[in-house]
Amino acid sequence: MDNIQTIDSVCTYCGVGCDIAANVNTDTNKIEKIFAHADGVVSQGKLCIKGKYGYDFVDSPDRLRIPRIKKSFLEKNPTIKNVISSKLVDFNDEWYECDLESATTATTLKLKEIQENYGRKAVCSIGGARTSCESSYLFQKFTRHTLNSPHVDNCARVCHSPSLSGMRRTIGEGAATNPYNDIYNTEFMIVIGSNTTEAHPIIANRILDVARKDDNLAVFDVREIKLHRTAKYKAIIPHEANLLVLNMLAYVIIDEELYSEDFIENRTNGFEEFKESIMSDPFANPEYFNEIEGYEYLCKMIRKVAREYALKKSMIFWGLGITEHLDGSYAVMAITHLALMTGNVGKQGAGLMPLRGQNNVQGTCDMGMLPYYAPDYQEPKEVGLMTPQLVDEMLQGRVKAILNIGEDLTHIHPNLNKIDRALEKVELIMVQELFMTDVAQRADIVIGVKSAYEKTGVYVNAMRRLHLSQPLVKSDLPDDWEVLQMLDNKMGGTYNYKNSNEIWDEVREVAYRRFSGASYLRLERHRKRGLQWPVHTEDTPILHQLDFRTEDGLGQFLYKQYKLRGMIQEITTNTLTGYHLTTGRTLSQYNNASQSSRTHSLNKRYSEDILLVNENDAADFTAQRVILKTEFGQTTPLTIKLTKKIQPKTLFVTFHHAKSKINALFGDKCDELIMTAAFKSIKVEVINC
Repeated sequence: MDNIQTIDSVCTYCGVGCDIAANVNTDTNKIEKIFAHADGVVSQGKLCIKGKYGYDFVDSPDRLRIPRIKKSFLEKNPTIKNVISSKLVDFNDEWYECDLESATTATTLKLKEIQENYGRKAVCSIGGARTSCESSYLFQKFTRHTLNSPHVDNCARVCHSPSLSGMRRTIGEGAATNPYNDIYNTEFMIVIGSNTTEAHPIIANRILDVARKDDNLAVFDVREIKLHRTAKYKAIIPHEANLLVLNMLAYVIIDEELYSEDFIENRTNGFEEFKESIMSDPFANPEYFNEIEGYEYLCKMIRKVAREYALKKSMIFWGLGITEHLDGSYAVMAITHLALMTGNVGKQGAGLMPLRGQNNVQGTCDMGMLPYYAPDYQEPKEVGLMTPQLVDEMLQGRVKAILNIGEDLTHIHPNLNKIDRALEKVELIMVQELFMTDVAQRADIVIGVKSAYEKTGVYVNAMRRLHLSQPLVKSDLPDDWEVLQMLDNKMGGTYNYKNSNEIWDEVREVAYRRFSGASYLRLERHRKRGLQWPVHTEDTPILHQLDFRTEDGLGQFLYKQYKLRGMIQEITTNTLTGYHLTTGRTLSQYNNASQSSRTHSLNKRYSEDILLVNENDAADFTAQRVILKTEFGQTTPLTIKLTKKIQPKTLFVTFHHAKSKINALFGDKCDELIMTAAFKSIKVEVINC
């Protein structure tokens, strides 16, 4: 064991941000095992199967280690080819390989040409949530300052942007209010729109522990999930009913006078107008469910859930089943309304918990990798465009270059056929990645970079916890920020960071409201526990204890009425036909599966996206595989699985594998405020293969 070193770091997968430890063979520079220390504050000594086994990607034979430039790109740009020709080596019929110096030179020459021909805003940057805070910070800084383009965005656009939007409008901060361990201090829990055991399993462990002991869990979802087995209130709701249900919970709390008069009077604004709106809204009365065939039981259940939530110390957890709808931001606002009415925020065991996806999507947003926020959620000098708007600009010929770090734009975003058409009009796509993902294959220049297990950097998990990762193994690949620094220097900039620590120290000055006291030294000392922002002399595990982070310190009530549409409209008018599809994740794969699919033990569990179908609908599925189709596009053939866990006339499928083309089904329908795609419900045509 003399050659085995144990190194502590942070998991590279979901937003739970588990502390991990790795046994590394220093002779072979290989990870032998990943585990969690028994006293790990986030992991509690347990890891999900991805965290425990999903590290084979680090040494995968198809790891992108040498930069590539597409031959067709150089044929269109002979001047650039002449500059770097001596460094080009044939890779195959489509690609050259070259050194990092040549790849960054080619990128900057093309960026200069594009901005000279089309203007400074012809360049956009997308991605960053799978890299460190330091690299995300430098990505937006390089784009906004060196390139002078306001167009920066990240994958929060397709996940939790509505959580940020809805929470900031009502309580001034778009992040989880409490640490995960407050689950042990709560008296009642609501989980809505989150398949927590699959997407955030280490948080689910806590929820299940408490629910089994105290029988205090309510679960709302459009299908039966594992959490329902332990729930006291097992609610299956129609598609697109989130805002309807949440407003009903508020209605009951008001109607039965279960709200906290002191909290409302001392810490909120706008309650009387909110109360008047909700009590006069016919959709807010739970009796409305008596008109929705098959869901009548929700009328009584919603009242019971509302009573327990209001009268106990309670927490609400939600995921993409809330945010990926037309009214995602409004549904998040409705969630915060429940907390504001009952005082279930700003104290131990009571709070609001958005369950974020990527391991650093919280940190990437904190770093200002959003078109409407600079670092620390300050106002930028110029507001840029969101990703769907940028796609439209590409189609119009006004955006001509995309810089991309770790975001599979042609896989995880909606309306894939439209994106394909848009990318055909772009003159430069430069991607920094670990593998030749779907978007990397579409790129002109691809640069392989370090993974999270090969570099030092800060990551911020879903409960605002900062964790300083350190390399598990050595790598001679560049970090993302090092590539950006090279680009900056070649564009005439003056970046001269010696290491990631220097970038982080700049972050602590620029984003001082959150990070001023979070030095590398302190983060190293608290590697197992982490620090929850804002961090000054001490960190802040619980937000909003005295004031909300709004301008006047008060929480805001901003009512939005549910709009009748989709499945509910069809049920109430006896016109329910066809099939409504929803999408989600499975435990053994992660997001675009670029990392998890490279571990055989994980991939063999779920090597393709499976379509779940209700057993009673079997007559419509006469083949083993079907194609799903909408006006926007169609999937490749999908294997079906009959189950009782899905409601009749509804379907469920994951989106992990790019070859399935699941997101080709979705068009431009999106959240009304923040343009997050409506991935969670669409009517599809079924074609038997």
